[in-house]
Amino acid sequence: MMNKLIVVAAPSGAGKTTIVKHLLKTFGVLAFSVSATTREKREHEKDGSDYYFINEADFRQKVKKGEFLEWQEVYKGQFYGTLKSEIKRLWDLQKVVIFDIDVQGALNIKKAYPSETLLVFVKPPSRDILIQRLRDRNTESEESLSRRIEKASYELGFEDKFDVVLLNDSLESCLARAEKIVQDYLQSTN
Repeated sequence: MMNKLIVVAAPSGAGKTTIVKHLLKTFGVLAFSVSATTREKREHEKDGSDYYFINEADFRQKVKKGEFLEWQEVYKGQFYGTLKSEIKRLWDLQKVVIFDIDVQGALNIKKAYPSETLLVFVKPPSRDILIQRLRDRNTESEESLSRRIEKASYELGFEDKFDVVLLNDSLESCLARAEKIVQDYLQSTN
């Protein structure tokens, strides 16, 4: 199998993590790219599985050494990035790498690997529904939630930069459409 990347991106709360987890269960050839972050670990998360949780100084050192394929400060003091070593590790295992990342990170990966990357934008049914989903999570302070809503509103404007837009209006039908998108991409020769 050729080296391929599937990047699933969306504003926070659009459902990208649920979709990626479903695709990982459905397609054995897929492997999850674990991102590095400086943000605090949430109660249910595992280091090395959900994210590589590192401190800001270590993150900045890796940036200086050129160890990231892409990185950015998503929120003030919260850095996220994709380590080049993570992609190489998964490609060495003959896996198709799937990402669950923010919109800007997705565009940066496509820039680095234009012919190997399929960009999938997960679109919520509406901005109001997206905001309600973020509130229903109950994982954020009011200040953090406000930042996420502001960023999500901005990211909704980027769907035209993606190869495919996947509307997450009904989870069941969205997952079926996601499977079809991935199946078609895995069977393509590019």
